[in-house]
Amino acid sequence: MELTYERRGTGPPLVLMHGIGHHWRAWLPVMDLLADRHDVIAVDFPGFGSSPPFPSDTPYNAETAAFAIEEFWERLGVEQPHVAGNSLGGYVALDMASRGVVRSAVALSPAGFWSRTEFLYARTALRLLRRAASSTSEGTAAALMSSAVGRTACLGLLVADPARMADEELLLGTQALRSSAGFDDMLDSFTWMAPPAPPKVPVTIAWGDHDRLLPRRQAVRAGRWAQQRVKLLSGCGHVPMSDDPALVARIILETTGGRPA
Repeated sequence: MELTYERRGTGPPLVLMHGIGHHWRAWLPVMDLLADRHDVIAVDFPGFGSSPPFPSDTPYNAETAAFAIEEFWERLGVEQPHVAGNSLGGYVALDMASRGVVRSAVALSPAGFWSRTEFLYARTALRLLRRAASSTSEGTAAALMSSAVGRTACLGLLVADPARMADEELLLGTQALRSSAGFDDMLDSFTWMAPPAPPKVPVTIAWGDHDRLLPRRQAVRAGRWAQQRVKLLSGCGHVPMSDDPALVARIILETTGGRPA
């Protein structure tokens, strides 16, 4: 299956995976910071961004998403890369670490460490975000993003400070959410996601201390799973790459051994 991706830099391969409803461009703020140390590959999951949807006989879930990404990097000639993921991508990264198919994994606010109440809240919030994006024209979206109130209303669940995001990033993100063919089926597959098996390779879990979609208390459960302390990302929301690119890049490079520039 041909997936859309962006590739930059040289060094050990590092595959970046986005959250549900997002696209590879979520990683643009950090890609050049990582490309000095790694062959960085940011990819759209099947049915998200510009990647084609799964065939009709393939269900959307974290497992099929993981296998699709693994087949993708094998076609590129990549073997056992480092991986980093956000939200759904974070869960997939940890699943890969639990199966030992990667060198290391970084998970930023990964899904799967919620209580049932937190899970229902997150699923409802995501459905509302999707509905809002689907019912908003590009012109209306641009008007909303031009005001501080509009930005906060649309993005307050995802980033700590919507004012930091470039207009183009906001509009492309809204378009990606609106056009995600796999969104509803993937979200429906979250009827319940428990954490994967314990990791077989080094992992780092980091959580935005202003995450309003998957609140930071879930980091405690993630820490118990990983048997280590979770790093809190000061001043960051659910998509920390937009809030503090340098901090996110440092966390990733410390895990991969690439060292921060």
